Amino acid sequence: MNQTSAAFSIASRPHLEKIGTTIFTVMSKLAADCGAINLAQGFPDFQAEPALFDAAHRAMLAGRNQYPPMTGMPELRRAIADKVATLYGTQLDADAEITVTAGATQAIFTAIAAFVGAGDEVIVFEPVYDSYAPAIETVGGKVVYAQLAAPDFRPDWAQVAALITPRTRLLIINSPHNPSGALLDAADLDALAALLRGSGIVVLADEVYEHMVYGGARHASVVAHRELAARSVVVSSFGKTYHITGWKIGYVLAPPALTRDFRKIHQFNVFTVNTPCQLAIAEYMQDHSRHLGLAAFYEAKRDFFRAQLAASRFELLPCRGSYFQLARYDAISDLPDDEFAIWLTREAGVAAIPLSAFYSAGNVPAARAARIVRFCFAKQEATLAAAGERLRRL
Repeated sequence: MNQTSAAFSIASRPHLEKIGTTIFTVMSKLAADCGAINLAQGFPDFQAEPALFDAAHRAMLAGRNQYPPMTGMPELRRAIADKVATLYGTQLDADAEITVTAGATQAIFTAIAAFVGAGDEVIVFEPVYDSYAPAIETVGGKVVYAQLAAPDFRPDWAQVAALITPRTRLLIINSPHNPSGALLDAADLDALAALLRGSGIVVLADEVYEHMVYGGARHASVVAHRELAARSVVVSSFGKTYHITGWKIGYVLAPPALTRDFRKIHQFNVFTVNTPCQLAIAEYMQDHSRHLGLAAFYEAKRDFFRAQLAASRFELLPCRGSYFQLARYDAISDLPDDEFAIWLTREAGVAAIPLSAFYSAGNVPAARAARIVRFCFAKQEATLAAAGERLRRL
């Protein structure tokens, strides 16, 4: 290296300096290093059905290996439209209102980049999934935090109303909610619609756990709410639905005007998603029982995991959806949640996520002191039983 190149340096942009490695990467690495059971990162430790892989293989052998359309394979977009019509009674134009994405995270980032500019404000609900704020700040937006309080994590719509200003451009909702497992219901959507009526605010609805709703409840999708659907970008994930998080395939539903702007960014930050896997999912979706049966499948896992911890000193919070279980540990330790999560991984051999990882810097101290961690129960029963045995010893 010559002297000139050795002396070269560049300062990070201010918003990047405060962004570290995501907590999911940190805790999964720690779990691997310690040989711990990983209930931290949200991915299954079991396979999808062979029929899905067989369909992808057939598409590959049939030569379907070149670029698909930027918007996604027509077969998959039609299958999504059929699912939405069946589940939510909403007829979508597969060409003008559905876009296949490289997973939900890309869809969320693309939507934020499409609709948020420098100085625009975005309202999010805290605890908040950790990709939202960095994406907002990357495009020059300002994050505004509404609060969801334990144990039920319900939105206070009066509080949200007070946060709206002339600079509010986007509002992000997430139901079923990660990390709490809370649900928005029809009354919440009505309240949100009334709140936004007459404004130009866009709603970004993160619904990746839409099929994981328990106790006989129905998922209240924004796409089924006529007034909200007209101003919303709805995100879902095949990775979550079909146990294939590594495939990184999701989709966005939005009215034509919002879809046009979304695709302007989508075409340049990912363009499209691999062809054979899109075709495989389109074929696999024809059997609706594969997503309709997901609620019962994961509710059984939730109940099994909760039963494993029934004799422990953890206090389990309500879980109405998603595949995450929050647990209070103050009867076990006085450690703040980030330190407890590390201790739990190293000493007890079970990895979890500290709830404070889902809070903004100013609220982290209070979140740490609440002594709550998040477990993922999207695991085989043997995995959950082994984790339960270790957690009951504490």
